[in-house]
Amino acid sequence: MYTEIFTSIGLSQNEAKIYEALLEEGESTVSEIALKGNIHRRNVYDAINRLIRKGLVFQIFGKGENLYKPVDPLKLMELVDEKRMRLDGVMPRLEKLYKKTPQHEAAYIYKGIEGFKNYLRDILSVQEDAYFIGAKGCWFDPRMKDFLQQFLVDAKNRGITYRHLFDYEVKNKIPHVPEAVGKPYKFLPKKYSTPSMVDIFGDHVVSFTGAGLAQISDDISIFVIISKPMAESYKTWFKFMWDFCPEAKGR
Repeated sequence: MYTEIFTSIGLSQNEAKIYEALLEEGESTVSEIALKGNIHRRNVYDAINRLIRKGLVFQIFGKGENLYKPVDPLKLMELVDEKRMRLDGVMPRLEKLYKKTPQHEAAYIYKGIEGFKNYLRDILSVQEDAYFIGAKGCWFDPRMKDFLQQFLVDAKNRGITYRHLFDYEVKNKIPHVPEAVGKPYKFLPKKYSTPSMVDIFGDHVVSFTGAGLAQISDDISIFVIISKPMAESYKTWFKFMWDFCPEAKGR
């Protein structure tokens, strides 16, 4: 049940199975662990020794076959925190390496919900104001809740502001989105709603397929173009649309 979560934080498949088996059964012998986890006995020894070194399991010595017992699951949080601290320690140097040779022009594609998060990270990295055409409130997909909260804090701390030209449907179907985003925002006329949207920030132009009202499809495609001349052109077109759209009413 929890094996996938355990592997996602760094345990091997066998380590995850053994730790879960010990949590369910309590102190157990290698034979019992092998049977419960459906793991070859020889592989149990290797994996359980690694778990001992990680501080997730300890050995109970007895007269018969040795027993093994799991450590409190809070230890898992410690392991995650330790990895985060190690990464935080080198992050300034990694950022410096990343920005050492900036791309003047490039094009690439992000995919899926994790790709969408990468696009938001790009906004933070570029650290310039953002302009959204045909916005649909995709940020408010329930799966983005925790990530979005931190993103908004980071964006505010970096002084990033946004101007939204929302699709007309946003006004009636998800009115909480504009209220949460805050002004300035406007709505495109009803006949100009589309299934796509375009975001511009810094020298980035980003277009999307698979975006819905406050939701992101699992196979969303995010097309990123890095080009200063193109981005400046899109900002000019955005300004034209902005000037000709009526002011949004309400709060």
